[in-house]
Amino acid sequence: MIEIKQLKGQKKYQEVIKLMNKHVQEMSENVKKEEIWFLEHQNVFTAGSSTPKEFKIDKINNIPVIKVNRGGKITFHGPGQLVIYPLINLKKRKKNIIDYINTLEDICIKAFKRSNIKLYRKKEKNRGLWVENSNELKKIIFIGLRYSKGIIYHGLSINFNLDLDNFQKIDPCGLNSKDISSLKKTKINYNKRKIYQDLKEEFIKVFY
Repeated sequence: MIEIKQLKGQKKYQEVIKLMNKHVQEMSENVKKEEIWFLEHQNVFTAGSSTPKEFKIDKINNIPVIKVNRGGKITFHGPGQLVIYPLINLKKRKKNIIDYINTLEDICIKAFKRSNIKLYRKKEKNRGLWVENSNELKKIIFIGLRYSKGIIYHGLSINFNLDLDNFQKIDPCGLNSKDISSLKKTKINYNKRKIYQDLKEEFIKVFY
C-alpha cells in the first residue's frame, strides 16, 4: 500500500522541496516506494515554469518568492491551506499526465462529496476545482505538477481558511485574484479533520 505521510507543523517550502527532489531522484533510480505527503507551508509565493521571464521579484510584502520547476504561474501557500504532494511513478502505472490530473480532481470531488460539498471543474480557465458562492464559481483547489524520468511530483493545494489577502498581490495561476476563495470565505460548513481523512482514503483507493 502507498504510504501517506502527514507532516506536522508549518513547513518551510525550501526544506520540503529539497526533500522532495531527493526522494524523486531515489524513486527514478531505484523505483522506491511511492509516497503522498500532506502538509501546510509557511507563507511563500512560488513561481512556476510559466511565470514570465521578466518577473524577477524576490519578495512580496517581505514574503519570499521562490522559482520552482513545476508547471503553472505564480501562486501563494500559507497556513490554513492543505498542500498534497503525491510522488507517483506514472511510467510504472502506465498513466499519462492528463489521466493523472483527472484522477487528482476525481479524488477531491469524491472526498468533498462525503461532506456534501460540491466541487466543479472549469477547464476553460485551468485545471483545479471550484465551489459555488453567491451564484459565482470560486476556485479553492489548485494543481501544479512536474514530470521527470517517469515520476510525477509537486501536486495540489486546497484553501481551507488561509489569509486570502496575499492572493490580491498577484495574478494567481493566471487568474484574477477575485476568482480565488476558501471554504471559510465562502461560508461553507466543513470539518477539516474529516476532509483530510476522506482525502487520504480516496488517495489510497486509487494508489493502493
